[in-house]
Parts: sequence; structure tokens; C-alpha cells
Amino acid sequence: MYVSVATEPGGSAPNEDWVGGTPSLALVLDGLSTAGLDTGCRHGVPWYVAQLGSHLVAALAGGHLPLTDGLAEALERVGQLHPECDLKNPGTPSATVAILRERAEHFDHLVLADSPVVLETTTGITVLTDLRVDNVCQDLRAETERYETGTPEHRASVARLVAAQREIRNTEEGYWVAAAAPDAAAHALTGTAPAARMRSAAVMSDGVSRLVTEYRMATWEAVFEQLQAHGPASLIRTVREVEATDPHGQRWPRYKAGDDAAVAYCALPTAPRLSV
Repeated sequence: MYVSVATEPGGSAPNEDWVGGTPSLALVLDGLSTAGLDTGCRHGVPWYVAQLGSHLVAALAGGHLPLTDGLAEALERVGQLHPECDLKNPGTPSATVAILRERAEHFDHLVLADSPVVLETTTGITVLTDLRVDNVCQDLRAETERYETGTPEHRASVARLVAAQREIRNTEEGYWVAAAAPDAAAHALTGTAPAARMRSAAVMSDGVSRLVTEYRMATWEAVFEQLQAHGPASLIRTVREVEATDPHGQRWPRYKAGDDAAVAYCALPTAPRLSV
């Protein structure tokens, strides 16, 4: 497959998304917000996602290791890079994970938290994502959505939400993300899709997918048309243009006026046409 990628920060802070691709692999990591709270790590989220992404590519490039095993191996190796940090801190740097890998007759996928893998097949669109985070701390999320984005009240509410999420992150009562413990990989959602039915695919952070899922300003079919015609950077520009019409989060309540965005578009050179 042909993989093209783009990523862009949501504002002036460093980009906490990471995207990578090879001729057989596409992956996106979305670093989780720290909301200014202590993490126990001197390196920070951008460092963490860069290290995890690189180790994931190295672990999975051979094509034979199961995706969950490759993720567990990468998590262990990244943990070994900073043993001086407090990796048991509930706020230790963490990220969502979304992976698509091409093999001889099928495509493997893995999602851990809410960065989706979206498949365009001969029979339609399939969205693969992990929304367990939506089932926790709903009262605090609703409180956050009452305030205009960027106000002191909004920032304080986001900090309370993040602090509560940390306490149940990577527990049976909460939801799962990539952090310090390799066993989180076993909780990822995985599957395969037949290569014969694939037309194209997109792996992205929720900073991009919200154009469809939250803003409802595009359909998945329109997203793939734009990716095919203009590439992933153009799709991110569209997200920014939409967000600029609602800078204070009144129409679309959200944690930030603009979130970090990353997308890998996977085109197949001999892809069949979509049935209608």
C-alpha cells in the first residue's frame, strides 16, 4: 500500500500526536493531555509518543509478530528508556494507539482508546475504534462542556476531569491506553479484514475524526474523497477551518479550541471500486 501522512499541533504547544508509515504499516498515537498535572516523568508526552512510535515500527515491520505482542514489546522497551522516572505515577505519559498492517491476504488492525482505523471497502465504510473512555467520568465531562473553551473555569474543569480519569486509567473499572505497563496491550481491540475487499484506509487521531463524529461537517465518504484527491494535510486544514468558526467551543464543546491532529492515508494501487 502507499502511505501518506500528516500531523499538526492544535495550537502553540508541542504536538503530542505521532504518525508513521511504511509500505505495509500505518500507525497513529495520540498523547493524552496532562492538563498541567504532575506526570512523574521529566521527558513529557511528545518524547513518549516519539519513542513508542519508533519502537512500534521496529517491532512490527517484519510482519509476523501479532500486533498486541508488538505493542507490548514496544511498551516494555520504552519503559526501559527512563527507569529514573516514576512510571507508577497515574499520570505517566500515555497515548491512544491505532495500527493498520497489510499482509499477504488480509489487513490486521489494532485500536487502543479512541483513535480510529477507518476502512473503505467494496461494500462500504467500517470504523474501528475503542470508546470505553466515553463510559467513565460522564458527570465531569458534562461539567467541562458547560464552559467556553479557554476560560479559567474550563481549564479547571478539564484538570478535574483528567485527574479523575487518571485514577481509573488502565484498570478494569476504567479504560485502557498505552502507558508504562506492557499488559495494557492485551486489552486492545484487534481484528482482520480481507485484502480482496479493501479499497483504501485511514488511520487517525480523534483530532481529525471529530470532523465526522462530533462536528458532523463531513461524511466518511467525503473524507476519503478528499484524502484521495488532496492528501492528509488537506484534511487537517479542513478540520482547522471548521474549528475556526467556533473558537470558544459553544457549538462543539471540547477540551481545546484545536486539538493535535494526525492522519495516515493508505491507498491501494489495485483497489476495487466501491459498490453502490
